[in-house]
Amino acid sequence: MNHNTPLSPRPLQHLDDCRQRVLSAAQLRAHGVNSAALNEQCRPGGPWQQLLPGVYLLHPGPPTADERLHAVLLYAGRPQTRTAVAVPTQTTPGEPHPPQTTPQAPYANAMITGLAALALHRFVSAPPLLSLDRVDVMVPRTRRLRSTGFARLVRSHGMPTPQRISGVPVAPVPRALADAVAQLSEAGAVRRLLTEAVRGGHCEPAAVVRELNQARLLTRPHIVDAVDSLLAEGRTIAEDRMYEMVREYGLPDPLWNVDLRLPGGPHLGGVDAYWPDQAVAVELDVRAPRHGLRPELQEESDGLEWSEYARKREHLERLGITVVHITPRKLRESLEQQATVVRTALMASADREPAAYVMVLPH
Repeated sequence: MNHNTPLSPRPLQHLDDCRQRVLSAAQLRAHGVNSAALNEQCRPGGPWQQLLPGVYLLHPGPPTADERLHAVLLYAGRPQTRTAVAVPTQTTPGEPHPPQTTPQAPYANAMITGLAALALHRFVSAPPLLSLDRVDVMVPRTRRLRSTGFARLVRSHGMPTPQRISGVPVAPVPRALADAVAQLSEAGAVRRLLTEAVRGGHCEPAAVVRELNQARLLTRPHIVDAVDSLLAEGRTIAEDRMYEMVREYGLPDPLWNVDLRLPGGPHLGGVDAYWPDQAVAVELDVRAPRHGLRPELQEESDGLEWSEYARKREHLERLGITVVHITPRKLRESLEQQATVVRTALMASADREPAAYVMVLPH
């Protein structure tokens, strides 16, 4: 035995970061742990174990949820940088074990997605991490790997910017939802996840529907039904926030959800709130991608829908009606600011020419 021969590891309770208990074969080689020594450590009943191809757990018990996540990321990612991690090597008795270096940011171009990501985003309707048979990990489509063990690869043409949750790169909620429901056939489970995304304030319905459409999932009847419920839920929540805005910030009560029409003339369209004395209307923008539309045509569809909205707004403003455009996201993130915008429009009406007379009908 020489000074470079690895020994069985000393207790690792002092390592609080689970990434230091889950290492790749490349990281272990950087510590001088050769194949023979690795096989010895991972023998039946040994102190280490192999979790995934080329990924090892440096203790004999079952992996924790965090260790499973980091093992999947190590398997799917690539080492980039190096930092100090203590892995024991032979030293002179009485000497401290010196810190050594190993890649510690090895998750480039890999992120957790699907149900595991939703669990990290604290979705109540997502199963606990340890109960998942598979952990979904997103990688570029060109990555040459296969799903194996508890690691299921999700290949992507375009990688979103990950969010960091406790040091773990995680797909944004809309993308994680799309990857999760792609694996689900039970309508109730899909509906619960989509509903929680909106009720919990994680994202807006349009963002979810766009990801589902991009993944070509809007041809599945149980997903389409869940999306219809999602859009209705999103509008209801946005309307409730509008009611709260008017009540909490002392705005005058408007007429809610009405149609505007010229006397004896054409229908001008519906608005979500209207103050007839000030000729101010509020319209919620709850547009979402159309069901089943090919993703490559969605941009064209969005443009046509926006043009239709712009024509309606222009027509109303030619009649002297001020239209305030509000999105559900603005209501969720800056309610007071939206109340100020509406109040400013109401106050400015005194300085404008009187608007054309319009009929106000129930929507």
